[in-house]
Formats: sequence, C-alpha cells, structure tokens
Amino acid sequence: MADEPRHARGLLDTSVVIDLEHLGVEDLPAEVAISAITMAELAAGPHATADAEERGRRQDRLQRTEAAFDPLPFTTEAARAYGRVFAAVAASGRKSRGARAVDLLVAATALAEGLPLVTRNLDDFRHLDDLIEVIAV
Repeated sequence: MADEPRHARGLLDTSVVIDLEHLGVEDLPAEVAISAITMAELAAGPHATADAEERGRRQDRLQRTEAAFDPLPFTTEAARAYGRVFAAVAASGRKSRGARAVDLLVAATALAEGLPLVTRNLDDFRHLDDLIEVIAV
C-alpha cells in the first residue's frame, strides 16, 4: 500500500486491531473506527485461551482498545446490510455461518456506515467487492 494514496476513513476489522502495534500509521486510513462486533470479539478473547500469559495479552489489548475507540453500534441499517452481505457470500458458494458470520457482521457494519473495510485477512471478505471496498494491510 506504500505507493497508494492513504484512505481518508475506514472501519478496522478485528484482525487489524489485533495487529495494530505491528502496523505503521501510513498503512491505515487517516480516520479509523471499529465496530461493536469487533469489541465483542476482543472481549471474548481472554476467555478463549487457557494460557495465562496469552490471556493477559488479550485482556491488555481489550482495555487499550476500549480506551482508544468508541465503537460503532450494530444498527438496524447494519442488520439490513447483513442480509445483502450474507446473500453475496452464499451466492458465491462460500460458508456464511458459524465463526465466519462474525466477519460478515463487521462487513455489514462497514456497508451500513459507507466505510471501506480494512483487514489483514482479505480472503475473509472475498466476494463482497460489489458491496464494499476492502483494503488489505
């Protein structure tokens, strides 16, 4: 992305929030937001590991994220957008339920807010190009 112009705004996927300390500010949009869905994933993180050291890292990440961001809510518009996101993924033949559904809820938030989605996992959002701009970092 070094030669591309920096985006003005973007919604950070959970993968980006997790790797935030490893990314340069030049890799991210000038103005960034996260969704309440990402905050929920981060809140679950410490409970998803039995390793005490990893649990501590995840708790620290959650607290830093809570202090830095006021997450966008999952609104009625996002719920409607989820239907469009789900349909696009289902039409492609890809899985759209289970753990994958959380990624699609984040994508629906980006669609509802009119924001590009910034991710470390471009493949998670394949087949959504007609709905949202997906930026890989």
